[in-house]
Amino acid sequence: MSITFGDFKPVTLDDKEMFLSQFSRFPPGHSDNSFINMICWNHFAHYRYAKIGDSILISSTIGENTKFRPPIGPKNPDLMRDLFRTAVAYGDEKPVVLIEKDTRDWILEQYPALPLYADRNYFEYVYHTDDLADLPGQKYQNIRRHLNRFQRNCNPAVELIDDGNLLEVQEFLLEWCEWRDCDSEPFLLYEKEAILFAISHFGELGLSGLLIRVSGKIGAIALFEILSQDTAVVHFEKGLPDCEGIYKAINAETARFLKGRVKFINRESDMGVAGLRTAKTRYRPHHMVEVYYAQKEDLIQILQDGS
Repeated sequence: MSITFGDFKPVTLDDKEMFLSQFSRFPPGHSDNSFINMICWNHFAHYRYAKIGDSILISSTIGENTKFRPPIGPKNPDLMRDLFRTAVAYGDEKPVVLIEKDTRDWILEQYPALPLYADRNYFEYVYHTDDLADLPGQKYQNIRRHLNRFQRNCNPAVELIDDGNLLEVQEFLLEWCEWRDCDSEPFLLYEKEAILFAISHFGELGLSGLLIRVSGKIGAIALFEILSQDTAVVHFEKGLPDCEGIYKAINAETARFLKGRVKFINRESDMGVAGLRTAKTRYRPHHMVEVYYAQKEDLIQILQDGS
């Protein structure tokens, strides 16, 4: 069949149950495919989807660059080929992205001559929940030392985020954005909109969250969800610089809350930010969610060759 961009329609809150039903059968490995991620960042990436048979196709458009993802659904060679045609017709120079490793291996069985390139900046860091909760052994000694200092100096209190403190969380986020001067940096401004949307629709989205108070005032928050049967994903984590070590503390408290509920915690990618990569590596990930992309010129070649 021929798939056009007109077959794709915007992702909205009304699509939640349809996506969740699909993900219950075909769980996303990469958090960027989660419904919460798409709906919260929709103002930035303009997500669209097409329901084709038993599969869902997703596109995103940032500026004038449109990209597509492999179908979410059963492996279907014909549908993948149709997606390649659509990506060539409507996508940018890297029109197919977020190809996870198992899908990459399957695509290469169909198209052994197709180059697929590692997109390291969007590899996601996945940790064993017990490691982040317990911080065992010599490898976490420095982190434990910082946490102990935080506990002594800051006298923190931990709470679940719920209807009773959502307004206060929103005020905290506005303060965080003022401190970071979100309005002067385009990406931070988009992130501000994304996280405020998440808080405004907290219950509707099925999010969970924790906050840490220092001297009665919110100093850090984390928002997360169960991504698959054995993995949770932390979508947002924010802290003010009022007490040193607060980011390490909210990280540890989130893991303690999730311990016994999920085996792994996905803390998303580093987006190529050097400091973020160092910090995420320091916590010793159990594994990475590897993703790959295809270039338009290569897709044109394999479609022309019929190989």
